[in-house]
Amino acid sequence: MQRTPLIAANWKMHGSTALVQQMSAALSELPPTNLTIVVCPPATLLPRFSQVSSFALGGQTLSHEVSGAYTGELSAELLQEAGAHYVIVGHSERRTLNNEDDALVAAKLERAVAAGLIPILCIGETLAQRQQEKTEQVLAQQLDAVYASQPELLAKSVIAYEPVWAIGTGESATPEQAQATHAFIRQHLAQYDTQSAVRAKILYGGSVNAGNCAALFQQADIDGALVGGASLKPAEFAQICLAVTQGAKE
Repeated sequence: MQRTPLIAANWKMHGSTALVQQMSAALSELPPTNLTIVVCPPATLLPRFSQVSSFALGGQTLSHEVSGAYTGELSAELLQEAGAHYVIVGHSERRTLNNEDDALVAAKLERAVAAGLIPILCIGETLAQRQQEKTEQVLAQQLDAVYASQPELLAKSVIAYEPVWAIGTGESATPEQAQATHAFIRQHLAQYDTQSAVRAKILYGGSVNAGNCAALFQQADIDGALVGGASLKPAEFAQICLAVTQGAKE
């Protein structure tokens, strides 16, 4: 079946009102397609982006709590009020720098779905884990933590495979490596829900740029990308968006 491609931009702790304007202008020049574009700027820029662009917006993380005395946290409802429809959950930087374990990631994804946000669940292995041939074991564990007990959440999620060793390093998995891993992910998802696994959007992330994206998007199980550094360059990000539509698969 044909899955509608999705490209998400993760600005991380970068951006400005000027970049919001530049990105909005660059994306508005793209030809009409069925591509879903999601921009995830710092939360303070979400309202500004929603004023100047009709493209989907996302948060970069959220709290697993609804509300309360949690200084500095953002609830799903606060993100929605700021204009978000998506939210990144379990990014490797959050897992590493903020000590978010699988249980917390699962709780955050559940909270996002309950509030009506679409979570983009990030999974991925470190270089050491890949060298030890533990990639599939690690990914299965990360997926099981979220979906094994609540398979109904899969139909309401997007998955992003981001090998940790490729994030921000300039290194990227080869198209063949990425496809093999995406195929494993889809096969594993089928254990929870066969139909949802077929329909699930599985994105690739990890130093995606205008030079390597076309070959990645030609792969059967790669449905788009979660883009980091290149998403801070409006012209290059627009090229990536155009490449995924040109590589649309039946």
